[in-house]
Amino acid sequence: MTRVLIGTTKGAFILTSKDGRETWKVQGPHCNLWPINHMIGDPNTGTLWAAGGNDWFGAGIWRSTDDGETWTLSKLSNGQLDAWLTASPEEGETFGWKTDPPAPFTDEVAAMWSLGIVGGTLFAGGKPGMLFASHDQGVSWEMVKSLSQHPEKESWNPGAAGLVLHTIVGSPEDNKKVWVAISASGVFATEDGGQSWESRNRLSNAETCAHHPHPAAPRDGQTGHCVHNMVRADGTGDLLYQQNHHGVFRSSDGGRSWDDITEGLPSTFGFPIRVHPRDGKTIWTIPLNGDSAGRYPPDASAAVWKSTDGGASWSDKRAGLPQDGCFFTVLRQAMSGDESDPTGLYFGTNSGAVFASKDEGESWSEIASHLPTILSVEVLE
Repeated sequence: MTRVLIGTTKGAFILTSKDGRETWKVQGPHCNLWPINHMIGDPNTGTLWAAGGNDWFGAGIWRSTDDGETWTLSKLSNGQLDAWLTASPEEGETFGWKTDPPAPFTDEVAAMWSLGIVGGTLFAGGKPGMLFASHDQGVSWEMVKSLSQHPEKESWNPGAAGLVLHTIVGSPEDNKKVWVAISASGVFATEDGGQSWESRNRLSNAETCAHHPHPAAPRDGQTGHCVHNMVRADGTGDLLYQQNHHGVFRSSDGGRSWDDITEGLPSTFGFPIRVHPRDGKTIWTIPLNGDSAGRYPPDASAAVWKSTDGGASWSDKRAGLPQDGCFFTVLRQAMSGDESDPTGLYFGTNSGAVFASKDEGESWSEIASHLPTILSVEVLE
């Protein structure tokens, strides 16, 4: 059974296939219609988690242990809704709403943006630039103060969505290694289990990297700090890839230095990136035409771009994708893949469609339509 976990602006959805990825059933919406920025699942236990919230709802992590039938909320901060219900409980009763108990990080974290499992620890990233950890499967949470209260945090610059910790990457070989990406402050890494964090944004080919006057562009020997998404190739050492606001970059040394591998792509701008589960040289990304040009596929013609040589060359894969009048956006966490052979790929759009490929990105089909704006896509098998 393959499950595609989908976070949207109107709750969480699950697409399920029980016939080898031929047909799909949609389940949802879940999580009381909260905006869900990211969902993941544990393949060993089947537990699902959904991270989200906003100023109205507050911040929290939803958890399900029965394949999404029921959900429990671990709330990290109260929102405007709680304040309104406290002041006007009679009005809240009209909608069947009751205020939640005081949450532990109210006025500190506004929303949850990402989830990641590293060893036995469940991590969650929040806004503004915060990291939390749970050692009981998401029932309770503690702040990782070494990063959330980093001494250099005052110098971190927020991106267009605010200062969001949107990507968490671990090493299966060494659970003390964790990488995070914060928009727009770059990549940070720990190799001591979170006791300390190091900024890792140095360009190794700075002299050949194209510069741009945009404030998020590479300069002064650094990648642009507005990282959009980052992945790690399993079984190949600390090989990382990132899709940045201004290009695609590769690091073979755990982020200590980055090579610009954008050449061959139709633009420097895009959000998601995906690496093959067994081949660290095979990657996919979805370029868009630019941050101020509409953020849709170049020439309004959709393509997933694939490299099989670590970004040395790229080819566009268009079969089954709309080639005329396509103006959708694929957001930073809205592309993922399964572990099958050949591996399957999935991406969701802000127009509510989910596309899937069963042949490693060579051809595509639409497996769901008319969902709310899709914020994230992950796969659980």
